[in-house]
Amino acid sequence: MPNIPHLDRLVRALKRLPGVGPRQAERFAAYFLRASRGEVEEFMAALSEMKAAVVLCPQCFAYSENGLCEICRDTDRNTSQICVVEDPQDIEAIEKTRAYKGLYHVLHGAISPMDGRGAEQVKVRELLSRVQQATTPIKEIILATDPDSEGETTALYLADLLRGQVEQITRIGYGVPLGGDIDYMDEMTLGYSLKGRTKI
Repeated sequence: MPNIPHLDRLVRALKRLPGVGPRQAERFAAYFLRASRGEVEEFMAALSEMKAAVVLCPQCFAYSENGLCEICRDTDRNTSQICVVEDPQDIEAIEKTRAYKGLYHVLHGAISPMDGRGAEQVKVRELLSRVQQATTPIKEIILATDPDSEGETTALYLADLLRGQVEQITRIGYGVPLGGDIDYMDEMTLGYSLKGRTKI
């Protein structure tokens, strides 16, 4: 692309999106250049309104627009189970399996000492507080962090922290390939992984 400062700024901003490389960022920028003013304004309005309206659920820290999220408000869920995930989009992936009917807790990341991210930077303290203050005793914590080195580190840390606080701590089964991201897995693989979870 030619050196056009305003266009370069947009390309740099788009490259910060996860999974977007230089060529894809340039294609997105070119799309916005060709789009009508109305399309661009609709896109900007959607972004702005989403940023203003979407908040974190005060209980599980998933995304929500109305205080407690839909899952936390659902009285048919099993409140004695909490499935711990790294990111809000992991919830959608697990929900598609229809293999789990409990509640969730979103850490918003994983413990990664190499990246300078400790337990204080993710929602670990909130999970511990939630378990200790639960009106219905928590019988099982399912650790569904990603099966990579950071996810394993986080799962082991949480297992040590929560041991003695709940009846059972389990880890999702290894039907999920190592090094993968949960939100990219197919429903069948995730379903078998949840059914085959093991105690740690």
